[in-house]
Amino acid sequence: MNKLSLGLVAVLALAVGVVIAINIAPPQSEKTEYIKLYPQARALPKFSLIDSNGQVLTHKNFQQQWTLIFVGYTFCPDICPTTLADLSSIYPQLQKIDGQYPIKVAFISVDPARDTTERLAEYIDFFEPEFIAATGEHADIFPFVRAMGMMYSISQSTDDPNYLVDHSASIVLINPQGNVIGRFKPEFAPGKVAVSDSERILHDMSILATEQP
Repeated sequence: MNKLSLGLVAVLALAVGVVIAINIAPPQSEKTEYIKLYPQARALPKFSLIDSNGQVLTHKNFQQQWTLIFVGYTFCPDICPTTLADLSSIYPQLQKIDGQYPIKVAFISVDPARDTTERLAEYIDFFEPEFIAATGEHADIFPFVRAMGMMYSISQSTDDPNYLVDHSASIVLINPQGNVIGRFKPEFAPGKVAVSDSERILHDMSILATEQP
């Protein structure tokens, strides 16, 4: 076979390869853009909280589902109501994502002294009755929050009925195995409350929740 024939064969092989790559090879899967994924999934410690229905909530309740968890308190003047309202706005779309596991939203109060079961129920119903809301003893809440990569502290005297609680503003994601895999960090902009962008959460969850396990 002469050099011209070899060249034609090579060109033909290249063309065939391109056609196969375009029409037969599977497309690359979409990638998440906004969630900060941890290098390794983090196991949750054992804990026991009480939800807004008076039922015990443990780490087992976060298995067989995706859970977006936000930590705060009902007396919070800005970040908490804004974040919950934003999550409520995308909740119908989250429920329509066709994945193997459902997507849930949980609000964990770090102010058990004021956030009674009745108050939590009333508060969460204002945003979305299907949201999980729970609180408990600080001995359970603190290691649970810390395991998710977040913190909180009561920096004022609780003698003042209007005391504030400092807490992380991120939204943490727990996978169906009950492990923490990452978080959506708040967006900081002048003149706006620093909260996680709900549309970005929706974008990444539509990818994560539909990936094959």
